[in-house]
Amino acid sequence: MPGGRLTQQERQQIALGLADGLAYAEIARRLDRPTSTITREVMRNGGPTAYRADLAHRATERRAHRRRQPAPRDPKTPPQAHGRDAEAVREYEETFTTVLMASGVPKMMARVLACLTLTDTGSLTASELAQHLQVSPASISKAVAFLESQSLVRRERDERRRERYIVDDDIWYQSMVASARSTAHLVEIARQGVGTLGPGTPAGVRLENIARFLDFVSESITRAAEQARDVLYTKPGTASDAAARPSSDR
Repeated sequence: MPGGRLTQQERQQIALGLADGLAYAEIARRLDRPTSTITREVMRNGGPTAYRADLAHRATERRAHRRRQPAPRDPKTPPQAHGRDAEAVREYEETFTTVLMASGVPKMMARVLACLTLTDTGSLTASELAQHLQVSPASISKAVAFLESQSLVRRERDERRRERYIVDDDIWYQSMVASARSTAHLVEIARQGVGTLGPGTPAGVRLENIARFLDFVSESITRAAEQARDVLYTKPGTASDAAARPSSDR
C-alpha cells in the first residue's frame, strides 16, 4: 500500500470518484489507500460536494510550506497541552469544522462549536473565542445565539462573573431532545393539515404519511437519546448502588 502524501493525479481520481457517487471506501480501494486517508482529504477540503482536486492540492502545498517555515511562537500563546502537535490540532479543527458544516451548521457557528468541543475544558469566554478564531466579538455573539437556539451550547458565569460558553456531554443529549421536540411539533402541524385538506385527498394522504414517518423518528430519537445517556454517562457505581439500596416499602 503506498504511503506519503496524495499526488495531484490521485486527487483528480478522488474528485472523479466523488462525482460518480462512489463511497470513500471504494475510492480508497481503487487508489490502494486507507479509507481514513480519503475521508480526511475530502473533509479537510470542502466536503464531498465542494471538493476540487486543484484547490485541495494547493491547500496541501501551503500547509506543507508552513510546516517547513514555522512562524515564531507568540509569547502570549500557551504551548499545546499534553505534548500535542499544534499543526495537527489546527488541521483537525478544520476537518471537524468542515464535517459540522456538511451536516448543516453554518460556517461561523461550526467554527465556534468545533473550537469549544476541542478544548480540554469544554468552555471558553467570548474574548477567548474571538482571539482563537480571529473574528469580532459580534460574530461570536451571533454564533453563540444560534448554537443556544439549537441547545448545542449553554452559558455559565465563572468566579470572575465572566460569561463562559460550554459544550459538555449533556449538551448533545439536550440537543437531540430539542430536535425531537421540534420534529414532534411538525408532526402536529402536518396532522392539522390532514384535517384541513381532507384525509382522502392526495395532499392529505401525503401529509399523513409525513406525520407518521416523523412521529416514529421523533419517538425513536428521544428513546435512543435517553438510553444512551443512561448507559454512557451514568457514573460507575450509581446503578449498582441503586440496585443495592433497600426499598422503602420493605
